[in-house]
Amino acid sequence: MKLSDFDFDLPEALIATRPAQPRPSARLLLAEGDAIRDLHVYDLVDLFKAGDRLVLNNTKVIPARLFGQRQRGDAVAKVEITLLEPQAQGWRALAKPLRKVNVGEVIRFSDQFSATVAGKSETDLRLEFNLGGDDFDAALNEAGAMPLPPYIAAKRAADAQDKTDYQTVFARHSGAVAAPTASLHFDRPLLEALAAKGVTFTEVTLHVGAGTFLPVKVEDVTSHKMHAEWGQVTAEAAAEINATKAAGGRVIPVGTTALRLIETAAASGRMEPWQGTTDIFIYPGYRFRVADALMTNFHLPKSTLMMLVAALMGKGRIDRIYAHALAEKYRFFSYGDASLLIP
Repeated sequence: MKLSDFDFDLPEALIATRPAQPRPSARLLLAEGDAIRDLHVYDLVDLFKAGDRLVLNNTKVIPARLFGQRQRGDAVAKVEITLLEPQAQGWRALAKPLRKVNVGEVIRFSDQFSATVAGKSETDLRLEFNLGGDDFDAALNEAGAMPLPPYIAAKRAADAQDKTDYQTVFARHSGAVAAPTASLHFDRPLLEALAAKGVTFTEVTLHVGAGTFLPVKVEDVTSHKMHAEWGQVTAEAAAEINATKAAGGRVIPVGTTALRLIETAAASGRMEPWQGTTDIFIYPGYRFRVADALMTNFHLPKSTLMMLVAALMGKGRIDRIYAHALAEKYRFFSYGDASLLIP
């Protein structure tokens, strides 16, 4: 398997920079076996059946992009920070410009909110903030902007609307720096309509990291090393999923993050409670243990997520699905349209 096997030409015009409103009005490509249908997300009420279980990632995106100033003598310089992950001491973060920032400097984001550069490597910084706990969360929410993916950020700056648009309606546990984007298509009325039909829900947590946007750089894809992300499957969540499987219901993760997490937690062949960092890499040849289908957005060429959907549906089939999506002008990536993939 070569990296070039997962490439395709994507017109710039198909990269969505704003989501559909209302959320379930986004288009939905249904691929069931070899059949393809053009629908909308609100049609999920007719597609899912009583006894189906949707697995939702309840991670919450933090407004991880900060714009601050550092002072050296009388000179004041701007610096852009993107928080990556909390560590035992402070936060790991990216900085622009990284080269000019020195250890020991203070970066101010507001009168009350600042961080000291406690460490520096060739790629990132370690920042220690002057606030902690709820005070940190409140200050970050006020000063920070949503960390929009690079392909959106290149077209426009994040704004106040993104704090709503780039967050799922069931977000609970702060820690992600990218949204589980397939879940952005759900609003409360759709969830309630599905529940009324007999569809059940299980929540898991995977804090999506910036590594999700890292390009694959090796031509032999099997030698690619995945980034690691922290996740948790509770004992209750594992039991719910096992019960659905035992009853003959379908387990359908919403998004590749939920899928990667439950497949990690089912390494033994059945769901187990699990907590830790996962770097599971799913590519063609992988044998799925839990997921019976997948709801997901349309992914970047040559990405690990293209390899994941090819593993689920088969390489030839996913090529046809994407050719159809391109021909029908589906909107791509984080704010784009959705697909429901049923092998």
